[in-house]
Amino acid sequence: MASFTAISSRPSAAAAAAASQASAKRATQSIPEVEQAFAEQPDLKKRVYSAIDENPNQTPLFSSISSYILQLHNRSANTNGVTSSDEPAAKKRKLEEQQQAARTNGAGAGSWADANAPADLTVPDVSFSVPARKKFQLQVLGKGPGAGIRAVGAGGAVEFGVGFADVDQIFCLPIPEKAKRQWNFIVIPKNNDGVLAAAEDADVKEQIVWSFQEPSNKEIEAGAEAGPEPTAARLDQYLKSYGKQVIFPTKAEFQSAIPQSHRKGEPGFHVKAFKGSKEGFLFLTSTGIIFGFKKPIMYFSFASIESLSYTSVLQRTFNLNITVSDPASADQKPQEVEFSMIDQADYSGIDSYVKKHSLNDASMAAQRRAQRYNVNGPVKGEDGEDAAAEGEEDGETELQKAQQMLEDAEDEEEEDYDPGSEGESEGEGSSSSEEEEYDDDGQEQDEDGNILEDELGSEAEEVEMSDQE
Repeated sequence: MASFTAISSRPSAAAAAAASQASAKRATQSIPEVEQAFAEQPDLKKRVYSAIDENPNQTPLFSSISSYILQLHNRSANTNGVTSSDEPAAKKRKLEEQQQAARTNGAGAGSWADANAPADLTVPDVSFSVPARKKFQLQVLGKGPGAGIRAVGAGGAVEFGVGFADVDQIFCLPIPEKAKRQWNFIVIPKNNDGVLAAAEDADVKEQIVWSFQEPSNKEIEAGAEAGPEPTAARLDQYLKSYGKQVIFPTKAEFQSAIPQSHRKGEPGFHVKAFKGSKEGFLFLTSTGIIFGFKKPIMYFSFASIESLSYTSVLQRTFNLNITVSDPASADQKPQEVEFSMIDQADYSGIDSYVKKHSLNDASMAAQRRAQRYNVNGPVKGEDGEDAAAEGEEDGETELQKAQQMLEDAEDEEEEDYDPGSEGESEGEGSSSSEEEEYDDDGQEQDEDGNILEDELGSEAEEVEMSDQE
């Protein structure tokens, strides 16, 4: 029995060895496209080869898929890894142009666009959201005419950036409605406030937004900074020579009256609003009003604000309209931007902010007042003046005149209305005081209701005399 078992087990061992050799042979017959496409995914590559072993006819299909993946990798490498394959072509082109500009504009020694220029400050793994949503190294160069901020990719290439000389403002704003505290650093370049169109010959830089997230206790113990203030303080040192500093929202400027439900006792500096269908947050700061955080960030500087007005005031919400114009361009027409669905609880704070900075409140401007009621248009008098104007001189507007005409028409209908037959048919009778009838001369009838005297005159008197006889 034992010998039989040993004999019967030999074919199994031989089959296993043959299978192992076949597997090894298959492993050596690797597909170059698969090897390159899945070089960083060994488990996935193993599954691809297993599928090919089970169905060798699918080898061309997997080879084609692998070739396509390689093309995507090459395309991403050509754009320095900033864009992904599913991004719109227009967005890719824009970022490619910007990256090319970063490599050419001011690429002299010591410029922020010079990848070989050493940085004074480097912060790794910073999450950017504008102009590209990806993690980069944040680097700051604070010396020389080419000082500025830049984002550097994993390969050391400068992806985008801006010089301090081209910066209009830098803000550090808390991101609302986050369970964990987060802040956004927002760089607004000159000629790109997200509201006014730049001149055709203007050098327009991209807005830059990166986030700072509150670290955990372990990260703080490991040396992480507890808040965004240290980063802002270092930026202030570089911005000082340009007359700028990082702007934080403060209670002195504006504080929301709506408590933050997820963080009790902590003040909120934002106002939730909609611009069309886009939901965002308004921040009222010491230099202007910011609306974010979706691209583009909108910055309304005090110099660009012509007026503000409150419209569509309802019981719980109202709209804020901001009219802006370019102070440096007289040819550009003013434009109005409307923010809707603002909570009434924040009206008092916004109005105080408007008055504090002496901004023009145009809520009662002539174009926003109720228009006169005049359906058929103005009627011209003999002297060529509007009849509506004459009515206003008499102390009545067109709306009041129209209302008076309706009341007069109702009075005439009441005078012509005779409820007698209707009342009698319903068995209601008539009142002696309310339904007295009058003759043609306006005299009241006799108590007996005799109308013979009025109708027959002298003939009625002869009849009376004959009766007495």
